[in-house]
Order: sequence, then structure tokens, then C-alpha cells
Amino acid sequence: MLDILIWIIIIILFILSFAGVIFPIIPSVLVIWVGFLLYHFVLNPNELDLFFWIAMIVFTIILILADVIANSYFVKKYGGSKWGERGAAVAVIVGSFIMPPFGILIVPFAVVFLIEMMQRRTTTEALRASFGSLIGFLSGTFAKVVLQFVMIVWFFIVIWL
Repeated sequence: MLDILIWIIIIILFILSFAGVIFPIIPSVLVIWVGFLLYHFVLNPNELDLFFWIAMIVFTIILILADVIANSYFVKKYGGSKWGERGAAVAVIVGSFIMPPFGILIVPFAVVFLIEMMQRRTTTEALRASFGSLIGFLSGTFAKVVLQFVMIVWFFIVIWL
């Protein structure tokens, strides 16, 4: 009975991790890790090997950096300044707490636009850099979904094979 309850919790946690992509207030990767750790410490401490844990640590680091890296890259690619890149990185974090889930789209867009305008860029240049922050967020989100999916599928492959 306890095994079934733990499995239900693990599956709910994995589903909740994807909700964290839409609602960034939910720490997606942490939720996945709780599922892994529940399995390891409550159900079977011998199944998940060192290679699995190292791979999950690497994926976790990539997941944490995905938003910041993608946002900075695309702001730069679309003509944004260094300050625009930095502002976008901070705004992604701040935006996740301001009117979720839309704040994570609107706040970086607005912050990059304002920063670029303060640097005396044209409205077109500022809008282009802001658009870069939007593309960056969407790219980072896509990367996070793919990586989370890979982590969860890898977990099930390891325990079922």
C-alpha cells in the first residue's frame, strides 16, 4: 500500500514539474529531484546508479541556466546591449514572481525595452532587443521541457530495465 502511495506522489511530482514551466513559482527541477529521492530512499536504494545521479546533476545545472543563457543570447543576437542582456537575466527571475505566468514574458520584454531606450537606442532597436528576450524565454522554456522530459524518461528506463 505504501509503495502505491509513493508511486502516486512521484507521478504527481513529475506532472507538477511541467506545471512549473507555465508557473515558474514552482521549482520544476527541485520537484523532479524530490521524485527521484523518494524512489531512491523509500522504494529502492540500489537501482539508481552513480551514472544516473551524475547525469541528473548535469541536466539540473543546464536546466537552471537555460532561461538566463537563452535570454542573454537572444537579446544579444537581436541587437541588445550588455545592460539589456543583464537586465533580461534579472527580469526573468523577477518576472516569475510578478503576475505569474505572464510576468515572466512581460517583465523581461519591458525591462529590456526600457534599458535600451535609456541607452538612446531607437524604438525599433529597443523593440527588436525586447523581442529577443521573448524569443530567449520561449527557447529556454522549450529546452527546459525537453530536458525535464529526458530526465523523467531516463528515470523510468533505469528502473524498468
